[in-house]
Amino acid sequence: MTTFANTSNPTPFGAFDSDTDFQSDADSMVTFVKRKLGDDILSVELTKKQIFACFEESFFEYGQIVNEYQARSTLANFLGTSTGSMSGSEQKYPRETLEFLNRQAEPYAFEGGVGGSFNSVSGSIQLVNGTQDYNIYENLKDSGGNLLFSSSLNVFNTKMKIQEVFHFSPQAAYRFFDTTSAINYLNNEFSFESFTPETIFYVLPVFEDILRAGQMDVSHRVRRSNYSYKIIGRDIRVYPTPTGDQTDKKLFMRVTFAPDPLNPGFRDDSINGVSNLSNIPFGNLNYTNVNSIGRQWVRQYTLALSKELLGLVRSKFKSLPIPNTDIQLDGDNLVSQAREDKKELVTKLREMLDSLTYDKIIEMNATKAENMQKQLRTVPIPNGRAITMG
Repeated sequence: MTTFANTSNPTPFGAFDSDTDFQSDADSMVTFVKRKLGDDILSVELTKKQIFACFEESFFEYGQIVNEYQARSTLANFLGTSTGSMSGSEQKYPRETLEFLNRQAEPYAFEGGVGGSFNSVSGSIQLVNGTQDYNIYENLKDSGGNLLFSSSLNVFNTKMKIQEVFHFSPQAAYRFFDTTSAINYLNNEFSFESFTPETIFYVLPVFEDILRAGQMDVSHRVRRSNYSYKIIGRDIRVYPTPTGDQTDKKLFMRVTFAPDPLNPGFRDDSINGVSNLSNIPFGNLNYTNVNSIGRQWVRQYTLALSKELLGLVRSKFKSLPIPNTDIQLDGDNLVSQAREDKKELVTKLREMLDSLTYDKIIEMNATKAENMQKQLRTVPIPNGRAITMG
């Protein structure tokens, strides 16, 4: 007897031919399909290989739909990871991460000055005696005397975005001292960089350091600066007008350029990673791991595909001549029935998977917990006494 295992090239793609469970079910599928289509009474014009092909296509369809819904639940966790196919990721339950959320929040964090990973550069404008207005694009230069607008970071050759303006070189790091110390008030006012015996170091929570850093930043911006400015188009107007010994000073700026989303200026391998449904590393499902629910769907879909194929075969001839009459074939009817069966099966599967995405499971559990609380309120307290724990 010819079986799936000893048939040469039993399926068109051979994706599951080595799976012993698939082999066993393929042989049973031939009997199931032919009997459902009336083989014990009428001849069913389908070969074993044709039914094997329908079985393979049915499992492909099932896997495609299941993977689609799995991707809906987990895509955010795979974004930026290595691409590839047939990796087995479709069989795994990934850990939830906030990487996608962090990636989306990066530009906002950068604008707020609390994080982000965009490049910024600093340059300076040489102040000129009696000159109040300076063209930023023509005067802002790096330490080597090169125009910042021509920087290699400005890949799109677009406008510069000014983040900070200051007239002294920024310190590499803030030092957190006791700000109520009289000596430290003098240090802060006159930019003394040394420690003093009066400096008091407190052991404080981290949020105190953050507040203190903010205080010192405001102090740097407000109390130390002898200038103010106004941006007018591509020019910066400095107040007051530089005069006398002020002309040896430079006005510093920290600027950013419109970032290249595919080449941010630093190594980021995630740019070449998973970006959408088409390159998430999902392969074919493993038939052995599919439970009875899935296998029953595959059986019914295989039957529908086989019925459609049989209908197409019979549709080539509307009737067959026999003595004294013709036999009308039911090909068109079989095709119509099969397509309705396939549509119904797919609809039911999608409805079930819709209710089982991770976000839906969270909603169901939340509803369950809420309903349980309502029920517990109706449970009488034993002997009229409150239950205490601990």
